Amino acid sequence: MKHAAFDGRLVMLGFGSIGQGVLPLILRHIDMPKDRIEIVTSDARGEAIAAEHGIKHTVLPLTRDNYAAELRARLTKGDFLCNLSVDVSSVALITLCREIGALYLDTCIEPWEGGYTDASLTPSQRSNYALRESALALKDGAGPTAVTTHGANPGLVSHFVKQAMLNIARDTGHDVAVPSSREGWAKLAADLGIKVIHIAERDTQVANQPKRRGEFVNTWSIDGFVGEGNQPAELGWGSHEKGLPPDGKRHDFGCDAAIYLMRPGASTRVRSWTPLEGPMHGFLITHNEAISIADYYTVRDAAGAVTHRPTCHYAYHPCDDAVLSVHELAGKNWQMQDSKRLMMDEVTSGMDELGVLLMGHAKGAYWYGSRLTIEDARRLCPHNNATSLQVTVAVLAGLVYAIENPNQGVLEADELDHARMLEVCFPYLGEMAGVYSDWTPLQGRGALFPEATDPDPWQFSNFRVV
Repeated sequence: MKHAAFDGRLVMLGFGSIGQGVLPLILRHIDMPKDRIEIVTSDARGEAIAAEHGIKHTVLPLTRDNYAAELRARLTKGDFLCNLSVDVSSVALITLCREIGALYLDTCIEPWEGGYTDASLTPSQRSNYALRESALALKDGAGPTAVTTHGANPGLVSHFVKQAMLNIARDTGHDVAVPSSREGWAKLAADLGIKVIHIAERDTQVANQPKRRGEFVNTWSIDGFVGEGNQPAELGWGSHEKGLPPDGKRHDFGCDAAIYLMRPGASTRVRSWTPLEGPMHGFLITHNEAISIADYYTVRDAAGAVTHRPTCHYAYHPCDDAVLSVHELAGKNWQMQDSKRLMMDEVTSGMDELGVLLMGHAKGAYWYGSRLTIEDARRLCPHNNATSLQVTVAVLAGLVYAIENPNQGVLEADELDHARMLEVCFPYLGEMAGVYSDWTPLQGRGALFPEATDPDPWQFSNFRVV
């Protein structure tokens, strides 16, 4: 089935696991000639896959000095830059695409190389909050569409949140039409009493080759995971929270919808829950959606004061070998291991259970999301595992949206038509599930040792593992 037709040129920047996995989806669902597609990437990874599909593959690392000239030679008005790279500034690329008149999509807002760990910057300045603010500064409601941060998370999960809220409204007798504005969606979240939103993910994929000493193993981009894991832990900060964590800091600029902790996300754990895993400890890895969702669902009074905002953050339990890799990385003071291995063909079993956990409403907690097994992922699309396919199909959906809506300027996932995005994604997400639970982060606490907890279960202090 073709979702859209495109007669411009498509430049795919970067061709790691996500680029390799999204290429067959593009060829399958976007009607365009193969000779109008070019891959521009920093190394030879995926060269055979590009050749298999008859796509031009150019090894050309982009830098501050050459990116503008190289992309201007490849893009004109009406073309598309699909940015799946690391260490190339998203803001620089968006600005260039606006000047050219080209469409744009990325899966996260990247800085130039070294930006995540630049010790000359304050933790606030090297946060995702700051990167998001730099991209939002380009919003003016006009120009070629630039879809920012549209992978699985950030991206797909923002559409899960909207569908989950509609399901909760239906199941609690809250008669409401589908909101048509940001204000309408924020009011619905407040009316439902949603206090906390977790992006709650458990990856259970295992491989026939165990992790070795000195090796970082993961089911998706290792450089991307380590980069964001070294950033400060960040979370959208809810209006119900009684006080900042002892190491919590506010930013002195921007929307003020989020805080950061004075520690890396890869060393910060939180309690969360998914239906198949049950209670779990996940890493509070910084992600754009933690900030954008909290900001999008903020309700203000006539004077501009916040009256409702949910706390929102990632709670990520990666595959077990990745957990071991993070443990080893932390022991080396966050210096990357000498060897890296992306788990793809060697995965023998498991799934990625990726969803959103909405808490505080009348039915307690509700998880809504995708259960995608490695077997289904391989059956549905080549060059993917269960984790990558949830990302690549969301990239496809974002491409389709921009082609269908080419003049909307800079957009975040929360601003897109969630129903259209899910329509594109659902065939590739395995089992979609919505499960209610009476779980709270207070369950089972204090059985072996006394713990300081707050009687309000939805306080962040109860979720955090200390």
